[in-house]
Amino acid sequence: MLTNINTTDPWMQTVGWLSSPPDECAARPQPSRLPVLGERFNVAVNVIDRPSATTATLSWRDPTRCSYGDQVWHTARARVAGVCAMSGRAIRVGDAVFRPRASRPAPLNAGAMVLAVVLRAV
Repeated sequence: MLTNINTTDPWMQTVGWLSSPPDECAARPQPSRLPVLGERFNVAVNVIDRPSATTATLSWRDPTRCSYGDQVWHTARARVAGVCAMSGRAIRVGDAVFRPRASRPAPLNAGAMVLAVVLRAV
């Protein structure tokens, strides 16, 4: 009989990994850094669908932070100045923009904006 064999049950090992505390870096996701005027921003934003006049489904590909294949964005007024993720144009407070729909957890690109005139022209 093989009673003295030192083996680890794969199921118990998996349960142990799942119940162990997460890595400190993984527990604190870094927010996606948004563009600054005049700076090149390597994000690919494509319009997939326009379900209504106030919503758009976009794909967002940021090679260093996040990738969303079909993210729903909605119209809003810019609450802060920023840069349009599609065109690089300046966004002023009060401009009509599209923003990622709020969810929990918040998407890493939650602070991103696309000018409504740019999105409608695509």
